[in-house]
Amino acid sequence: MALEFMEPIIKLLPEVRTPERTLPLRDKIYWTVAALAIFFVMYHIYPVGRYPIQEQFEFIQMITASKVGSLITAGIGPIVLASIFLQLFAGAKIIDIDLNNEEDKKRFQGTQKALALILAFFEAAVYVYTNAVPVKGVGIPAENTFPLLGSILFTQLIVIFQLAMGSVILLYLDEIVAKYGIGSGISLFIAAGVSLAVVQGTFGVLIPHAMNALGEGGANAVPYALLALMPLVFTFIVFIASSYAEGVRVEVPLVFERVRGVGGRYPIKFLYVSNVPVILAAALMMNFQLIARAIGSSSLYIGGTNIVSLIAVVDPSSGRLIDGLLYFMTPSFQNPILVGYQSYITILLTSTTQYSHIPEYIHVIAYVLTMVVLCVIFGSFWIETTGMGAKDIAEQLKGSGLQVPGFRRDPRVIEKVLDKYIPMITILGSIFVGLLASFADLTGALGTGTGILLTVGILNNMYEVMKREQMLELYPALKNLVG
Repeated sequence: MALEFMEPIIKLLPEVRTPERTLPLRDKIYWTVAALAIFFVMYHIYPVGRYPIQEQFEFIQMITASKVGSLITAGIGPIVLASIFLQLFAGAKIIDIDLNNEEDKKRFQGTQKALALILAFFEAAVYVYTNAVPVKGVGIPAENTFPLLGSILFTQLIVIFQLAMGSVILLYLDEIVAKYGIGSGISLFIAAGVSLAVVQGTFGVLIPHAMNALGEGGANAVPYALLALMPLVFTFIVFIASSYAEGVRVEVPLVFERVRGVGGRYPIKFLYVSNVPVILAAALMMNFQLIARAIGSSSLYIGGTNIVSLIAVVDPSSGRLIDGLLYFMTPSFQNPILVGYQSYITILLTSTTQYSHIPEYIHVIAYVLTMVVLCVIFGSFWIETTGMGAKDIAEQLKGSGLQVPGFRRDPRVIEKVLDKYIPMITILGSIFVGLLASFADLTGALGTGTGILLTVGILNNMYEVMKREQMLELYPALKNLVG
Protein backbone atom coordinates (compact mmCIF):
# COMPACT_ATOMS: atom_id res chain seq x y z
CA MET A 1 0.00 0.00 0.00
CA ALA A 2 1.49 3.35 -1.03
CA LEU A 3 0.96 6.61 0.82
CA GLU A 4 0.00 8.84 -2.15
CA PHE A 5 -3.61 8.99 -0.91
CA MET A 6 -2.39 10.93 2.16
CA GLU A 7 -1.04 13.88 0.16
CA PRO A 8 -4.27 16.01 0.29
CA ILE A 9 -4.38 15.59 4.07
CA ILE A 10 -0.66 16.25 4.51
CA LYS A 11 -0.96 19.56 2.61
CA LEU A 12 -3.58 20.75 5.11
CA LEU A 13 -1.36 20.16 8.14
CA PRO A 14 0.62 23.14 9.54
CA GLU A 15 4.36 22.77 9.09
CA VAL A 16 7.38 24.44 10.63
CA ARG A 17 9.31 26.17 7.85
CA THR A 18 12.87 25.00 7.24
CA PRO A 19 15.44 27.76 7.95
CA GLU A 20 16.72 29.51 4.85
CA ARG A 21 20.30 29.46 6.08
CA THR A 22 22.39 27.23 8.30
CA LEU A 23 22.03 28.45 11.87
CA PRO A 24 25.14 28.91 14.05
CA LEU A 25 25.49 26.69 17.10
CA ARG A 26 24.65 29.58 19.45
CA ASP A 27 21.25 30.14 17.79
CA LYS A 28 20.52 26.41 17.87
CA ILE A 29 21.19 26.37 21.62
CA TYR A 30 18.79 29.31 22.08
CA TRP A 31 16.00 27.51 20.17
CA THR A 32 16.62 24.31 22.14
CA VAL A 33 16.49 26.13 25.49
CA ALA A 34 13.29 27.95 24.45
CA ALA A 35 11.58 24.65 23.55
CA LEU A 36 12.73 23.17 26.85
CA ALA A 37 11.35 26.16 28.77
CA ILE A 38 7.93 25.76 27.12
CA PHE A 39 7.98 22.05 27.99
CA PHE A 40 8.60 22.79 31.68
CA VAL A 41 5.88 25.46 31.74
CA MET A 42 3.35 22.99 30.31
CA TYR A 43 4.62 20.36 32.77
CA HIS A 44 3.34 22.51 35.65
CA ILE A 45 0.04 23.75 34.11
CA TYR A 46 -3.15 21.79 34.73
CA PRO A 47 -6.18 21.79 32.42
CA VAL A 48 -9.31 23.69 33.41
CA GLY A 49 -11.96 21.28 34.70
CA ARG A 50 -9.53 18.64 35.94
CA TYR A 51 -9.85 17.21 39.45
CA PRO A 52 -6.54 16.94 41.40
CA ILE A 53 -5.06 13.42 41.49
CA GLN A 54 -2.15 11.65 43.12
CA GLU A 55 1.03 10.73 41.22
CA GLN A 56 0.70 7.54 39.17
CA PHE A 57 2.00 5.76 36.06
CA GLU A 58 5.62 6.62 36.95
CA PHE A 59 7.16 4.37 34.30
CA ILE A 60 5.00 5.55 31.43
CA GLN A 61 5.69 9.16 32.45
CA MET A 62 9.44 8.55 32.20
CA ILE A 63 9.41 7.18 28.65
CA THR A 64 6.75 9.53 27.25
CA ALA A 65 8.02 12.78 28.87
CA SER A 66 4.62 13.29 30.44
CA LYS A 67 2.99 14.18 33.73
CA VAL A 68 -0.45 12.66 34.21
CA GLY A 69 -2.96 15.35 35.10
CA SER A 70 -1.03 18.23 33.50
CA LEU A 71 -1.32 19.63 29.97
CA ILE A 72 1.25 17.06 28.84
CA THR A 73 -0.62 14.06 30.25
CA ALA A 74 -0.11 12.11 27.02
CA GLY A 75 3.31 13.69 26.45
CA ILE A 76 5.15 12.45 23.38
CA GLY A 77 3.20 9.16 23.52
CA PRO A 78 1.15 9.89 20.36
CA ILE A 79 4.29 10.89 18.43
CA VAL A 80 6.25 7.79 19.48
CA LEU A 81 3.29 5.48 18.92
CA ALA A 82 2.67 6.88 15.43
CA SER A 83 6.35 6.40 14.57
CA ILE A 84 6.38 2.81 15.89
CA PHE A 85 3.23 1.90 13.96
CA LEU A 86 4.52 3.24 10.64
CA GLN A 87 8.00 1.77 11.07
CA LEU A 88 6.54 -1.64 11.83
CA PHE A 89 4.23 -1.37 8.81
CA ALA A 90 7.17 -0.33 6.61
CA GLY A 91 9.37 -3.12 7.99
CA ALA A 92 6.63 -5.70 7.42
CA LYS A 93 6.08 -4.30 3.86
CA ILE A 94 2.45 -3.47 4.66
CA ILE A 95 3.09 0.00 3.26
CA ASP A 96 5.28 0.51 0.21
CA ILE A 97 7.79 3.21 1.11
CA ASP A 98 11.37 4.02 0.13
CA LEU A 99 12.89 6.32 2.75
CA ASN A 100 15.84 7.03 0.45
CA ASN A 101 13.41 8.76 -1.91
CA GLU A 102 12.73 12.38 -0.87
CA GLU A 103 9.07 12.34 -1.95
CA ASP A 104 8.37 9.08 -0.11
CA LYS A 105 10.20 10.42 2.95
CA LYS A 106 8.01 13.54 3.01
CA ARG A 107 4.85 11.42 2.69
CA PHE A 108 6.06 9.17 5.52
CA GLN A 109 6.75 12.14 7.81
CA GLY A 110 3.44 13.79 6.90
CA THR A 111 1.51 10.57 7.54
CA GLN A 112 3.29 10.18 10.86
CA LYS A 113 2.26 13.72 11.85
CA ALA A 114 -1.38 13.10 10.85
CA LEU A 115 -1.48 9.83 12.79
CA ALA A 116 0.11 11.52 15.82
CA LEU A 117 -2.61 14.21 15.79
CA ILE A 118 -5.33 11.54 15.74
CA LEU A 119 -3.66 9.57 18.52
CA ALA A 120 -3.30 12.74 20.63
CA PHE A 121 -7.08 13.14 20.82
CA PHE A 122 -7.62 9.40 21.21
CA GLU A 123 -5.19 9.08 24.13
CA ALA A 124 -6.61 12.22 25.78
CA ALA A 125 -10.09 10.68 25.57
CA VAL A 126 -8.82 7.40 27.07
CA TYR A 127 -7.27 9.23 30.03
CA VAL A 128 -10.49 11.14 30.70
CA TYR A 129 -13.07 8.41 30.15
CA THR A 130 -11.11 5.81 32.18
CA ASN A 131 -10.93 8.37 35.01
CA ALA A 132 -7.11 8.30 34.98
CA VAL A 133 -7.54 12.08 34.71
CA PRO A 134 -10.80 12.69 36.59
CA VAL A 135 -12.85 15.77 35.75
CA LYS A 136 -15.05 17.84 38.00
CA GLY A 137 -18.41 16.30 38.78
CA VAL A 138 -17.41 12.73 37.82
CA GLY A 139 -16.63 9.89 40.23
CA ILE A 140 -16.42 9.67 44.00
CA PRO A 141 -13.45 12.04 44.52
CA ALA A 142 -15.24 14.74 42.54
CA GLU A 143 -18.71 14.36 44.04
CA ASN A 144 -18.55 17.73 45.80
CA THR A 145 -17.33 19.61 42.73
CA PHE A 146 -19.36 21.12 39.93
CA PRO A 147 -18.75 20.56 36.19
CA LEU A 148 -18.12 23.50 33.89
CA LEU A 149 -21.38 25.20 32.83
CA GLY A 150 -23.20 22.46 34.74
CA SER A 151 -22.44 19.85 32.03
CA ILE A 152 -20.25 16.80 32.65
CA LEU A 153 -20.00 16.08 28.91
CA PHE A 154 -18.87 19.65 28.20
CA THR A 155 -16.28 19.43 30.99
CA GLN A 156 -14.94 16.13 29.62
CA LEU A 157 -14.69 17.51 26.08
CA ILE A 158 -12.89 20.65 27.28
CA VAL A 159 -10.36 18.60 29.28
CA ILE A 160 -9.83 16.20 26.33
CA PHE A 161 -9.20 19.15 24.01
CA GLN A 162 -6.65 20.69 26.41
CA LEU A 163 -4.79 17.39 26.90
CA ALA A 164 -4.73 16.74 23.15
CA MET A 165 -3.47 20.26 22.40
CA GLY A 166 -0.66 19.71 24.91
CA SER A 167 0.58 16.77 22.82
CA VAL A 168 0.08 18.75 19.60
CA ILE A 169 2.25 21.58 20.95
CA LEU A 170 4.96 19.04 21.84
CA LEU A 171 4.68 17.65 18.30
CA TYR A 172 5.49 21.04 16.80
CA LEU A 173 8.13 21.79 19.43
CA ASP A 174 9.81 18.56 18.33
CA GLU A 175 9.72 19.82 14.74
CA ILE A 176 11.17 23.18 15.79
CA VAL A 177 14.04 21.52 17.67
CA ALA A 178 14.74 19.20 14.71
CA LYS A 179 14.99 22.13 12.26
CA TYR A 180 16.28 24.97 14.42
CA GLY A 181 17.76 23.32 17.51
CA ILE A 182 20.06 20.48 18.51
CA GLY A 183 19.09 16.84 18.08
CA SER A 184 15.52 15.67 18.53
CA GLY A 185 12.77 17.33 20.54
CA ILE A 186 11.41 13.94 21.60
CA SER A 187 14.78 12.94 23.04
CA LEU A 188 15.20 16.34 24.67
CA PHE A 189 11.85 16.11 26.47
CA ILE A 190 12.50 12.56 27.70
CA ALA A 191 15.90 13.55 29.13
CA ALA A 192 14.35 16.65 30.71
CA GLY A 193 11.56 14.64 32.35
CA VAL A 194 13.93 12.03 33.78
CA SER A 195 16.39 14.68 34.97
CA LEU A 196 13.59 16.57 36.69
CA ALA A 197 12.43 13.36 38.42
CA VAL A 198 15.97 12.72 39.70
CA VAL A 199 16.35 16.29 40.97
CA GLN A 200 12.92 16.35 42.61
CA GLY A 201 13.46 12.93 44.16
CA THR A 202 16.86 13.94 45.52
CA PHE A 203 16.02 17.36 46.97
CA GLY A 204 12.32 16.78 47.63
CA VAL A 205 12.42 13.30 49.22
CA LEU A 206 15.84 11.78 49.87
CA ILE A 207 17.69 14.72 51.42
CA PRO A 208 14.77 15.64 53.75
CA HIS A 209 14.59 11.97 54.88
CA ALA A 210 18.33 11.95 55.53
CA MET A 211 18.15 15.26 57.44
CA ASN A 212 15.27 13.93 59.56
CA ALA A 213 17.32 10.83 60.41
CA LEU A 214 20.27 12.99 61.47
CA GLY A 215 17.96 15.33 63.42
CA GLU A 216 16.61 12.47 65.52
CA GLY A 217 20.13 11.76 66.77
CA GLY A 218 21.16 8.53 68.42
CA ALA A 219 23.80 5.93 67.60
CA ASN A 220 22.06 4.89 64.37
CA ALA A 221 21.47 8.40 63.01
CA VAL A 222 24.31 8.33 60.45
CA PRO A 223 23.59 4.77 59.17
CA TYR A 224 19.89 5.62 58.75
CA ALA A 225 20.76 8.84 56.94
CA LEU A 226 23.04 6.91 54.55
CA LEU A 227 20.31 4.31 53.96
CA ALA A 228 17.91 7.12 53.06
CA LEU A 229 20.31 8.21 50.30
CA MET A 230 20.73 4.71 48.81
CA PRO A 231 18.31 5.37 45.87
CA LEU A 232 20.63 8.18 44.77
CA VAL A 233 23.64 5.86 45.02
CA PHE A 234 21.92 3.21 42.88
CA THR A 235 20.87 5.89 40.40
CA PHE A 236 24.54 6.83 40.03
CA ILE A 237 25.52 3.15 39.57
CA VAL A 238 22.93 2.66 36.82
CA PHE A 239 24.06 5.90 35.16
CA ILE A 240 27.72 4.81 35.15
CA ALA A 241 26.85 1.32 33.83
CA SER A 242 24.70 2.83 31.06
CA SER A 243 27.44 5.30 30.10
CA TYR A 244 30.02 2.52 29.89
CA ALA A 245 27.75 0.29 27.79
CA GLU A 246 27.07 3.18 25.38
CA GLY A 247 30.76 3.27 24.48
CA VAL A 248 31.23 -0.47 23.91
CA ARG A 249 31.14 -1.50 20.26
CA VAL A 250 32.48 -3.88 17.63
CA GLU A 251 33.89 -2.33 14.45
CA VAL A 252 33.72 -4.21 11.14
CA PRO A 253 36.38 -3.02 8.62
CA LEU A 254 35.04 -1.97 5.21
CA VAL A 255 36.51 -0.43 2.04
CA PHE A 256 35.07 1.36 -0.99
CA GLU A 257 34.76 -0.76 -4.11
CA ARG A 258 35.91 1.93 -6.55
CA VAL A 259 38.59 3.60 -4.44
CA ARG A 260 41.24 1.08 -3.53
CA GLY A 261 42.66 1.44 -0.03
CA VAL A 262 40.02 3.94 1.14
CA GLY A 263 37.40 2.83 3.65
CA GLY A 264 36.39 2.86 7.27
CA ARG A 265 34.73 0.80 9.94
CA TYR A 266 31.08 -0.02 10.51
CA PRO A 267 30.41 0.25 14.27
CA ILE A 268 28.01 -2.23 15.89
CA LYS A 269 27.23 -0.89 19.35
CA PHE A 270 26.80 -3.22 22.30
CA LEU A 271 23.40 -1.57 22.80
CA TYR A 272 22.59 -2.16 19.14
CA VAL A 273 18.83 -2.16 19.73
CA SER A 274 19.18 0.74 22.18
CA ASN A 275 16.47 0.75 24.87
CA VAL A 276 13.61 -0.45 22.68
CA PRO A 277 13.45 -3.98 24.22
CA VAL A 278 13.14 -2.75 27.80
CA ILE A 279 10.59 -0.08 26.80
CA LEU A 280 8.38 -2.67 25.12
CA ALA A 281 8.87 -5.20 27.94
CA ALA A 282 8.05 -2.67 30.65
CA ALA A 283 5.02 -1.42 28.69
CA LEU A 284 3.76 -5.01 28.48
CA MET A 285 4.24 -5.43 32.24
CA MET A 286 2.30 -2.23 32.81
CA ASN A 287 -0.57 -3.74 30.79
CA PHE A 288 -0.32 -6.87 32.95
CA GLN A 289 -0.77 -4.69 36.01
CA LEU A 290 -3.78 -2.92 34.47
CA ILE A 291 -5.34 -6.31 33.63
CA ALA A 292 -4.67 -7.49 37.18
CA ARG A 293 -6.41 -4.45 38.64
CA ALA A 294 -9.40 -5.07 36.37
CA ILE A 295 -9.85 -8.74 37.34
CA GLY A 296 -8.23 -8.85 40.77
CA SER A 297 -11.44 -8.14 42.68
CA SER A 298 -13.55 -10.76 40.82
CA SER A 299 -13.94 -14.52 41.43
CA LEU A 300 -14.18 -17.60 39.20
CA TYR A 301 -14.36 -20.94 41.02
CA ILE A 302 -13.51 -24.17 39.24
CA GLY A 303 -13.42 -27.29 41.40
CA GLY A 304 -13.48 -25.19 44.54
CA THR A 305 -10.44 -23.12 43.45
CA ASN A 306 -10.64 -19.41 42.66
CA ILE A 307 -8.88 -19.25 39.28
CA VAL A 308 -8.70 -15.44 39.38
CA SER A 309 -6.65 -15.54 42.62
CA LEU A 310 -4.13 -17.78 40.85
CA ILE A 311 -3.74 -15.12 38.16
CA ALA A 312 -3.87 -11.96 40.27
CA VAL A 313 -4.75 -10.81 43.79
CA VAL A 314 -5.09 -7.06 44.33
CA ASP A 315 -5.10 -5.14 47.60
CA PRO A 316 -8.47 -3.29 47.49
CA SER A 317 -7.21 -0.36 49.57
CA SER A 318 -4.09 0.47 47.51
CA GLY A 319 -4.87 -1.25 44.18
CA ARG A 320 -1.41 -2.91 44.35
CA LEU A 321 -0.79 -6.48 43.23
CA ILE A 322 0.00 -8.71 46.23
CA ASP A 323 -0.15 -12.28 44.84
CA GLY A 324 -0.83 -14.42 41.78
CA LEU A 325 1.00 -15.21 38.54
CA LEU A 326 0.95 -11.61 37.30
CA TYR A 327 2.37 -10.48 40.64
CA PHE A 328 5.49 -12.59 40.12
CA MET A 329 5.92 -11.36 36.53
CA THR A 330 5.74 -7.65 37.33
CA PRO A 331 7.71 -5.19 39.52
CA SER A 332 4.98 -5.04 42.17
CA PHE A 333 7.41 -4.28 44.98
CA GLN A 334 6.93 -1.85 47.82
CA ASN A 335 8.63 1.51 47.47
CA PRO A 336 11.97 1.29 49.36
CA ILE A 337 11.96 5.07 49.80
CA LEU A 338 8.66 4.95 51.68
CA VAL A 339 9.17 1.81 53.79
CA GLY A 340 12.89 2.35 54.42
CA TYR A 341 15.75 0.31 53.00
CA GLN A 342 16.27 -1.83 56.07
CA SER A 343 12.60 -2.86 56.17
CA TYR A 344 12.56 -3.27 52.38
CA ILE A 345 15.48 -5.72 52.38
CA THR A 346 13.92 -7.65 55.26
CA ILE A 347 10.67 -7.95 53.31
CA LEU A 348 12.46 -9.27 50.21
CA LEU A 349 14.47 -11.85 52.16
CA THR A 350 12.03 -13.15 54.76
CA SER A 351 8.39 -12.41 53.86
CA THR A 352 6.00 -14.60 51.85
CA THR A 353 2.94 -13.81 49.74
CA GLN A 354 -0.38 -13.57 51.53
CA TYR A 355 -2.25 -16.37 49.78
CA SER A 356 0.18 -18.74 48.06
CA HIS A 357 2.85 -18.28 50.79
CA ILE A 358 5.68 -18.21 48.24
CA PRO A 359 8.88 -16.46 49.47
CA GLU A 360 9.30 -12.90 48.24
CA TYR A 361 12.80 -13.58 46.93
CA ILE A 362 11.18 -15.95 44.41
CA HIS A 363 9.23 -12.93 43.19
CA VAL A 364 12.53 -11.09 42.69
CA ILE A 365 14.04 -13.95 40.67
CA ALA A 366 10.86 -14.49 38.61
CA TYR A 367 10.57 -10.79 37.78
CA VAL A 368 14.21 -10.47 36.68
CA LEU A 369 13.95 -13.59 34.48
CA THR A 370 10.67 -12.37 32.97
CA MET A 371 12.16 -8.97 32.17
CA VAL A 372 15.29 -10.48 30.58
CA VAL A 373 13.34 -13.03 28.47
CA LEU A 374 10.90 -10.36 27.26
CA CYS A 375 13.78 -8.02 26.37
CA VAL A 376 15.49 -10.73 24.30
CA ILE A 377 12.23 -11.55 22.48
CA PHE A 378 11.38 -7.90 21.76
CA GLY A 379 14.97 -7.09 20.80
CA SER A 380 15.11 -9.88 18.22
CA PHE A 381 11.66 -8.92 16.92
CA TRP A 382 12.62 -5.27 16.59
CA ILE A 383 15.77 -6.07 14.63
CA GLU A 384 13.88 -8.19 12.10
CA THR A 385 10.99 -5.75 11.58
CA THR A 386 12.86 -2.45 11.34
CA GLY A 387 15.54 -3.25 8.77
CA MET A 388 18.39 -3.59 11.27
CA GLY A 389 19.16 -7.26 10.57
CA ALA A 390 22.36 -8.47 8.91
CA LYS A 391 20.73 -8.87 5.49
CA ASP A 392 19.21 -5.37 5.44
CA ILE A 393 22.42 -3.70 6.66
CA ALA A 394 24.44 -5.64 4.07
CA GLU A 395 22.18 -4.33 1.29
CA GLN A 396 22.57 -0.76 2.57
CA LEU A 397 26.36 -1.03 2.73
CA LYS A 398 26.48 -2.56 -0.73
CA GLY A 399 24.36 0.30 -2.03
CA SER A 400 26.85 2.75 -0.54
CA GLY A 401 29.69 1.07 -2.45
CA LEU A 402 31.29 -0.65 0.55
CA GLN A 403 32.61 -4.19 0.86
CA VAL A 404 34.62 -6.33 3.26
CA PRO A 405 38.35 -6.12 2.38
CA GLY A 406 39.82 -9.31 0.96
CA PHE A 407 36.45 -10.66 -0.27
CA ARG A 408 34.61 -10.40 -3.57
CA ARG A 409 31.90 -7.80 -4.09
CA ASP A 410 28.80 -9.62 -2.92
CA PRO A 411 26.27 -8.46 -0.29
CA ARG A 412 26.06 -12.07 0.92
CA VAL A 413 29.68 -11.81 2.06
CA ILE A 414 28.92 -8.69 4.11
CA GLU A 415 25.79 -10.37 5.45
CA LYS A 416 27.80 -13.41 6.53
CA VAL A 417 30.32 -11.22 8.36
CA LEU A 418 27.62 -9.12 10.05
CA ASP A 419 25.71 -12.28 10.97
CA LYS A 420 28.61 -13.23 13.26
CA TYR A 421 28.00 -10.12 15.38
CA ILE A 422 24.48 -8.67 15.09
CA PRO A 423 22.39 -11.62 16.45
CA MET A 424 24.74 -12.22 19.40
CA ILE A 425 25.08 -8.50 20.23
CA THR A 426 21.29 -8.13 20.01
CA ILE A 427 20.82 -10.88 22.60
CA LEU A 428 23.62 -9.69 24.90
CA GLY A 429 22.51 -6.05 24.69
CA SER A 430 18.90 -7.02 25.39
CA ILE A 431 19.96 -9.08 28.41
CA PHE A 432 22.05 -6.17 29.69
CA VAL A 433 19.29 -3.55 29.48
CA GLY A 434 16.83 -6.04 31.01
CA LEU A 435 19.12 -6.72 33.97
CA LEU A 436 19.96 -3.05 34.44
CA ALA A 437 16.31 -1.95 34.32
CA SER A 438 15.21 -4.66 36.76
CA PHE A 439 18.13 -3.80 39.07
CA ALA A 440 17.00 -0.16 39.09
CA ASP A 441 13.40 -1.19 39.83
CA LEU A 442 14.49 -3.43 42.70
CA THR A 443 16.74 -0.82 44.29
CA GLY A 444 14.40 2.16 43.84
CA ALA A 445 16.77 4.15 41.61
CA LEU A 446 15.38 7.60 40.80
CA GLY A 447 13.98 8.12 37.30
CA THR A 448 13.55 4.34 36.75
CA GLY A 449 16.15 2.16 35.01
CA THR A 450 14.57 2.66 31.60
CA GLY A 451 14.51 6.42 32.07
CA ILE A 452 18.18 6.52 33.03
CA LEU A 453 19.13 4.31 30.07
CA LEU A 454 17.25 6.61 27.71
CA THR A 455 18.74 9.75 29.22
CA VAL A 456 22.33 8.51 28.99
CA GLY A 457 21.90 7.63 25.31
CA ILE A 458 20.18 10.94 24.57
CA LEU A 459 22.80 13.08 26.32
CA ASN A 460 25.59 11.15 24.58
CA ASN A 461 23.98 11.76 21.17
CA MET A 462 23.45 15.48 21.92
CA TYR A 463 27.10 15.78 22.92
CA GLU A 464 28.19 14.18 19.64
CA VAL A 465 25.92 16.52 17.64
CA MET A 466 27.27 19.60 19.45
CA LYS A 467 30.88 18.48 18.83
CA ARG A 468 30.07 18.01 15.14
CA GLU A 469 28.38 21.44 14.89
CA GLN A 470 31.30 23.14 16.61
CA MET A 471 33.79 21.40 14.31
CA LEU A 472 31.87 22.56 11.23
CA GLU A 473 31.90 26.15 12.50
CA LEU A 474 35.66 26.03 13.11
CA TYR A 475 36.36 24.36 9.75
CA PRO A 476 33.67 25.37 7.22
CA ALA A 477 35.40 23.41 4.45
CA LEU A 478 34.33 20.20 6.18
CA LYS A 479 30.71 20.90 5.17
CA ASN A 480 31.56 19.91 1.62
CA LEU A 481 32.73 16.50 2.85
CA VAL A 482 29.92 15.65 5.30
CA GLY A 483 27.08 17.35 3.37
